Amino acid sequence: MYAIIETGGKQYKVAKDDIIDVELLGQDNKNYSFESVVFLHDGTKPILGAPHVANATVEAEIIGQSMGPKVIAYKYKRRKRFKKKIGHRQKYSRVKITKIEMK
Repeated sequence: MYAIIETGGKQYKVAKDDIIDVELLGQDNKNYSFESVVFLHDGTKPILGAPHVANATVEAEIIGQSMGPKVIAYKYKRRKRFKKKIGHRQKYSRVKITKIEMK
């Protein structure tokens, strides 16, 4: 059984016991529930949501936080002696999928 969930403006294909990095959730407790399930496949028939599958949830456990790779951007203006180096690292929440259920 697998599902496609939507969080942080992105979609992720998840199955039970998968560990994924999603956009920072901002939760302090260990359990989190994704209600925006776009697609659900239980092995026999696929269920497509319009836009979300009704009564479907994906339960997850928040393992911790991680950071993505450093992205470096340069700003430069010619003939003006202006140059600037800017770096950014995106923060992610690492979650483990514990249960996919259809109520």
